[in-house]
Amino acid sequence: MQNIELVEVREGKAKILIPKAERIYDSPVFYNPIMAFNRDLSVLALRVLKPKTALDSLSATGVRGIRYALESDVDEVWLNDINPLAFELIIKNLELNFGKIKVNEKLAKFENEKTLIATNKDANLLMDEKFRYFEFVDLDPFGSPMPFLDSALRSVKRHGSLGITATDTGPLCGAYPNACIRKYNAYPVRGELCHESGLRILIGAIAKYIAKYDLGFDVLLAYYKDHYFRVFLKVKDGAKKGDETLSNVGYLYFDNKTGKFEVEKSIFPDKRENMKIFGPMWLGPLKAQEFIENLYNKAQKVELAQKRKVLEFLEMIKNELDLPFFYDVHGIARRYRLQVRKLSTIIEILQDKGYKASRTHISPTAIKSDAPFDVFLETLKELQ
Repeated sequence: MQNIELVEVREGKAKILIPKAERIYDSPVFYNPIMAFNRDLSVLALRVLKPKTALDSLSATGVRGIRYALESDVDEVWLNDINPLAFELIIKNLELNFGKIKVNEKLAKFENEKTLIATNKDANLLMDEKFRYFEFVDLDPFGSPMPFLDSALRSVKRHGSLGITATDTGPLCGAYPNACIRKYNAYPVRGELCHESGLRILIGAIAKYIAKYDLGFDVLLAYYKDHYFRVFLKVKDGAKKGDETLSNVGYLYFDNKTGKFEVEKSIFPDKRENMKIFGPMWLGPLKAQEFIENLYNKAQKVELAQKRKVLEFLEMIKNELDLPFFYDVHGIARRYRLQVRKLSTIIEILQDKGYKASRTHISPTAIKSDAPFDVFLETLKELQ
């Protein structure tokens, strides 16, 4: 790290040296403080899942893997980056937090109460070498996780777990549809439903990849925040589970003129009058309620980098209806030239009518509800 000025920052229980730079994207080794929230939730996930072995496959500064070692019960953590400067910085940060590290060319190892291993390899090569080795594999790339997905699915144990981030929101949210088709084999929607659609396209692509290994998954938590999507999956073994996972993949039908949408789990899309077709995408659950409750309980008791934000977010996720898509109040009101009313009032009226309704973390102007579109629209009109 010659001629590179380093500064020390604190995140959770970790002390991290990072290169000094005017912008984070100018740094020779990437560190994004905004993603501390992402790493907080990931630490909580490991505290709930309790894996014995974990891989941070694209480590950069090493902050994620170091926090896993310091803040969870994992016994063995691997930190990897193909960038030689990143590998050198990972070693410095491991020594800053744990003491002297044994270094042998492209591998560094620390063994005490926990085993910490740093490698300087192509992530796909490392994951292919460690076949079915890790109980938890973390993919947190700059951009799409798809170039690393196959290797990650081979590296994780057949009853293990995955944490996957996608920061290429442009393709997934319809700004670059051809890129989404190339990377995820799905056609994305543009507009108010784009963020939930992007999240579901990501999960749908993972479902198609994992099924070929006679594996499936349960979604523990999937969310959208800031500039990225994040998914936690529990791998399930067997061809039947793979078939069950694929049965949750289907299509979104959306009429931009009215704001009405429909979804259908199906291998092939149907034609719907005045509706465009988007997908294929995941139409199953975006959370496991018990897992969310456990995350929330853990978050109340431990030190986190952004504890208040994490608790507020998990509180919303706990109470959010787990249904595909939502009604954007502002968008529908604009289409029908209606006044926008308080979401809490609309939710209360829908509940009085016997329907379920909640806010959603994906949009501050939207409501999730099992009420049909016509009922929702009539409710808005009643409030004029």
